Amino acid sequence: MRSSPTILHLDMDAFFATVEQASKPSLRGKAVIVGGLGPRGVVATASYEARVFGVHSAMPMAQARRLAPNAAYLVPRFALYRSISEQVMGLLRDLSPLVEPLSLDEAFVDLEAGGTAWDERSARLAGAKLRADIRAVTGLTGSVGLAASKMLAKIASEQAKPDGLVLIEPGTERALLGPLPVRTLPGVGPATGDHLRRAGIHTVDELAEAGEDELVRLLGKAHGHALYAMALARDERPVVAERETKSVSVEDTYDVDIHDRVRVGAEVQRLADRCVRRLRGAGLSGRTIVLKVRRYDFSTLTRSETLRGPTDDPAVIREAAARLLESVDTTGGVRLLGVGVSGLADYTQEDLFAQAAGVREDALGEEPEAAPAEERQTATERRWPAGHDVRHAAYGHGWVQGSGLGRVTVRFETPGSEPGRVRTFRIDDPDLEPAEPLPLVARRPGASERAEAGGAGSAGP
Repeated sequence: MRSSPTILHLDMDAFFATVEQASKPSLRGKAVIVGGLGPRGVVATASYEARVFGVHSAMPMAQARRLAPNAAYLVPRFALYRSISEQVMGLLRDLSPLVEPLSLDEAFVDLEAGGTAWDERSARLAGAKLRADIRAVTGLTGSVGLAASKMLAKIASEQAKPDGLVLIEPGTERALLGPLPVRTLPGVGPATGDHLRRAGIHTVDELAEAGEDELVRLLGKAHGHALYAMALARDERPVVAERETKSVSVEDTYDVDIHDRVRVGAEVQRLADRCVRRLRGAGLSGRTIVLKVRRYDFSTLTRSETLRGPTDDPAVIREAAARLLESVDTTGGVRLLGVGVSGLADYTQEDLFAQAAGVREDALGEEPEAAPAEERQTATERRWPAGHDVRHAAYGHGWVQGSGLGRVTVRFETPGSEPGRVRTFRIDDPDLEPAEPLPLVARRPGASERAEAGGAGSAGP
C-alpha cells in the first residue's frame, strides 16, 4: 500500500435521480424515484429526499410506492445519463491515464500515475478541483474519497456523501476501520455478514481480533485470507484502466408470467439476438452460452453449454439457447428470461459455424434492441413515459408527468427556468411530440465565438 492518499474514488450523488432533479426545477428538493414502473419494476436510484422514507436502489417499485406514495416516479433516460457520465469520465481522464470506471457514476483514479498528486495536500487540491469542475460542467455533485488504497478511498467517498470530500491520512487507517461494521468491507454481503454475526463478529476490529486462522475456518481459505488483510487495512489492488469483461448478457422481466411454451421459446430467440448484438458491438465472441430462467415461484434456474471455441454467430447462439431451454420445465409460468455468453475472446473460430442447423447469418434481423420488459408498456405509454421530454408547438419544452385514459399531463419547464405550469392534452394532440433532453448546464461560448459575435455586432451595413 502506498504512503500517500493518491487514489481517488468518485461517486456521483444519487446519479439518475439528481440528473432528473437538475433537469426539472419543480422536483428539486423533493422525493424522486427512478426505475421500472411496471408491476415488477425495481428502483434504479432514489433521491436523498426519498431515502428518508426508506426507499433504496434494487427495492421493488411496489414497495417504494407504499413507503413514498407522494414521490415523483420516473422512467430512466439512459441516453442522457450516459452522455453526462462521458463528461464526468472525461474530467477524470484529465487527471490521470489510470481511470477505472465501475459504473456510469463511479470510478477510481490513480492521481500519482497522472502526476496530479504526490502527497496529502496535492491530493486534496485535486479532489476539490474535480468536484468544482463536475459542478461547472454538469451542474451535478459528486462525493470524493482519497486514500492510499482502493478499499479505503471507496469507504472515504461513502463517508463524504452527499457532496463532500473525505481524505484518510496514511497511518490512521486502522483506527478509522476498527469501529465500522463488517459490512463496510468489500466482499461482505448479507450472507457473509450474517455468518460473521452468528460467530460474534460485528466490527472490523473484532474481525482482526478473530485472527486469520479463525476467519479461514469460518469462511474458507480465499475469503478468510482476503477479509483478514482488509481488516488490517491492507489492499494492494492497483487502479486498472481497462476492466476485463467476463460475460455479456441480456435479460427481461415480464409483468405477467409467460405460460405459453412457444412464446417462451420466441423470447429466448429474441434475447439471443440482442445478446449477439452486444457481443459484436464490443468486438467479442464467447464459448459458453448461458440461459437463465426465473419461474413463477421465484426459483431461478441456470443452464449452460460450452462450445469447442468462441463464436459470435447468431444461429449458433440461438440454437444453443434453444437446446438449453429444452431441459427447463416452464409449465408453471416464467417471470424472467436471460441469455448470456461467457468465456470471452476477441476472435471467432470459423469451424464453429457448422454447428448451426442453417446457413450462417452474417447479419441479424432489423429488430432494434428492446428496453427491459419492466419498462415496456402499451403503445400509448411508450410514447409518453413518465419523466421523458416533450415539446409542444405553443408551450415549448416540457416533460411528461403522467399519461392514461387518453390524456397526457405535461409540466413545461427547462433546466434553467423557474418551476413550470402543468397542462393536459389528448394523447394524439398533433402539437405535442417527443423531444431530446436539454443540457443541464448552458454551454458557454468559446473565445472565437465571442469574437465573432462582437465582430458581427460592430459591423456596418
